[in-house]
Amino acid sequence: MANNLFVALAAFVALTFSAAGVASAFTALTVRNWYPGLRKPRGNPPAWLFAPVWVVLYLGMTVAAWNVWKMGNGWSGATTAITLFLVQLALNAAWPAIFFGMRSPALALAEIILLWTAILATVISFWRISPFSGALLLPYLAWVSYAIYLNAAIWRLNRERSAS
Repeated sequence: MANNLFVALAAFVALTFSAAGVASAFTALTVRNWYPGLRKPRGNPPAWLFAPVWVVLYLGMTVAAWNVWKMGNGWSGATTAITLFLVQLALNAAWPAIFFGMRSPALALAEIILLWTAILATVISFWRISPFSGALLLPYLAWVSYAIYLNAAIWRLNRERSAS
């Protein structure tokens, strides 16, 4: 049993941080040349803050998913929760591809609202299996709520700019 839990933990680490890697790759492409030229809203954090915040959030997501897997006895008791987790993880990886890769704050805004909805559904589903795991995702939900504000404001402040 302990060996299976270790394998599951390793799988969740790999999945979650693979999504982080995809996000980072798209972000790195334009964070030095396109993003700095955009007008930013009040409350836009300094660039150095994003990486440490995301590392903490990805760690929390990993622990939450693994704990739900453990408490739900794997797929048998956590199918819906883990499926929602995987959906939100895919949406999480897609947002930087849209915002930074496609340079489309408008489309990214629509996508991040879907992401927020998927995170909320995951929080609720996790909470039913393990309130601890649901609570671990609350900072992630809060950060993405803040990111919606930033995304919307950047879109609004830069609507007349071309995507190049």
